[in-house]
Amino acid sequence: MESLVVIVYLIFVLLIGLWAGRGIKTMHDYALAGKSFGTLVIFATLSASFIGGGFSMGNAEKVFLVGISNIVALWGFSIKEILVARYIAPQMMRYPNAISVGDIMDEHYGKEARLFSGVFSLALCAGILGAQIGAMGYVFNLFLDVDRVWGVLIGCGIVIAYATVGGMRSVVWTDIIQFIVLAIGIPMTLYFGLQHVGGWQAMQTNLPEAHLSLPTEPLAIIALLSLFMTFMLGETLVPPYLQRLLIGKSSKDVIRGSLLSGLFSIPFFAVTGLIGLVALVMQPALDANLAMPYVIQQAVPPILQGIVAAAIVSIIMSSADSFLNSASIAFSNDIVRPLRKNPLTAKAELLLARVVTLLVGIASMVFALSIDSVIDILIYAYNFWAPTVLVPLTMAILGCYVSRKRFIAGAVAGIGSAIVWNVILQQPWQIDALVIGFFANLIAFTSVDKAAAKSAKLAGS
Repeated sequence: MESLVVIVYLIFVLLIGLWAGRGIKTMHDYALAGKSFGTLVIFATLSASFIGGGFSMGNAEKVFLVGISNIVALWGFSIKEILVARYIAPQMMRYPNAISVGDIMDEHYGKEARLFSGVFSLALCAGILGAQIGAMGYVFNLFLDVDRVWGVLIGCGIVIAYATVGGMRSVVWTDIIQFIVLAIGIPMTLYFGLQHVGGWQAMQTNLPEAHLSLPTEPLAIIALLSLFMTFMLGETLVPPYLQRLLIGKSSKDVIRGSLLSGLFSIPFFAVTGLIGLVALVMQPALDANLAMPYVIQQAVPPILQGIVAAAIVSIIMSSADSFLNSASIAFSNDIVRPLRKNPLTAKAELLLARVVTLLVGIASMVFALSIDSVIDILIYAYNFWAPTVLVPLTMAILGCYVSRKRFIAGAVAGIGSAIVWNVILQQPWQIDALVIGFFANLIAFTSVDKAAAKSAKLAGS
């Protein structure tokens, strides 16, 4: 029964994705779907995009091991989304023709910055996509007893099919379905899990005290703050999320959709984390990686396990399709376009994006099947996004004074300090290099060209 529900669900998602992708004729449509979406759609697609394996099963695993401090750390991401809604989203209508990070960087820093951000966008998206595809094989094997290779081929094949045909329009419509399923299935898992262990009070009684409290030791507090900042900065304005800020019908839709997504993430992260605590009470000797699947298999009634299994599949697919689409746009629009002397025709540009989507998807499948630990690549990509692209991109969007000198100085300082901190100093005090790199970039960026910045400010006033 469980397998049948998931199979029907996968067929339904594929058909919706292919149906939604009809009539795509330009690269702009392929990347932004005509900027035609309202508040609730932006809320659903943005939420579905960031709720991947790390923020669901990964969160349950970490809370199983260390307690609720990991939930608090993840709320750094929630605060980030709320800040983006308040300060970044209102500015996005200044870029009516932008379809990528590179378009914005090009406008403020030139073609070289566009190419630079395109390379890092592609690396980031490919790393996260590989991680999601690897998780997809694991989920199919666990819930449907399908060989991991076949799980990757089936799940990723569906994502590649509709993402290649319909681009952002297909991604958004399938995201909506996936968001509804995961928003029902994951809280359902926590509900039945709590019932299984005798309720909230019984769970509290059987948990180690340290799992229900925040650290008090100075070094532990520093480590928690570092993790909070990592989640706050690591995915800020990464390509899939930036694209969601560009697809709205109006500025109000983008602002409200982003705000709702940030607010939704607060209880959702708590729910996925608490599932880890339920698993700890149910089976303390359990492999932490199996925390969420174990609760699903042991506590959710068999008749509902198909819905929950579909929710887990939705979590993986909704992130995979978003990062696949963004990887394709980054390569086509931010790497190929600035390197060509003669621009492509609209038809050739769209064909290139579709071919790249197909090839990136296939390459990611091969990568996920041949590499055991893609999480290392994912973390590596994160550590080089915030120290290089985030500061100049944010400064430009906010209307601050920017220049090529500032961009180069910030990028060199950010990536250099991140390498020194992680490789040479071996991450002292458990502070992530991402945080150090970000602040090094920020300091260097604002320290260079001070005279020009002051003149620009006086001219503006």
